[in-house]
Amino acid sequence: MITGDLKSKIDGLWEDFWVGGITNPLTVIEQITYLMYSRMLDTQEQRDEKRKQIAGIDFKPRFAPEQQEFRFSHYSNLGSDEMMEVVRDGVFQHFRQLGQADASKVTLLGNFMKDARLEIVKPSLLTKAVEVIKNLPLDRGDTKGDLYEYLLSKADNCRDQRPVPHAAPHYPHDG
Repeated sequence: MITGDLKSKIDGLWEDFWVGGITNPLTVIEQITYLMYSRMLDTQEQRDEKRKQIAGIDFKPRFAPEQQEFRFSHYSNLGSDEMMEVVRDGVFQHFRQLGQADASKVTLLGNFMKDARLEIVKPSLLTKAVEVIKNLPLDRGDTKGDLYEYLLSKADNCRDQRPVPHAAPHYPHDG
């Protein structure tokens, strides 16, 4: 179950996206998803690095040595302008490359990431979004599922609040 504090953080981030000019609910969810994916990709890389260090278990790195700046743990600590440059020009290019890593195999990741684009154009919005994502309890229980349910309910509420076109009044004919 999503807590009131977590709802408040997501509501604030949602509002930040709208104020920042991103008003399509599906685009908001997509951009949040990309940033969550970036964090989870880095978290998994950290786990694998630790496993290799402790137990000597090899793994296929998700980030080459020259791509370390594309890791969430790195760019989340940068200033707004530098973060924007790294995420826009590096992280999203890395996502697209991950999606094309094995061209002989069509994968769900490949289909999702082949057109990955950062829609956030304001560095201040990216910084706020990254800060919220950084503090989400993504490793706790079913938080990710609960979070998506909440995001989808927000998108549904946005759809319900759109103005409904007003139909012209219907007048019966006089015989």
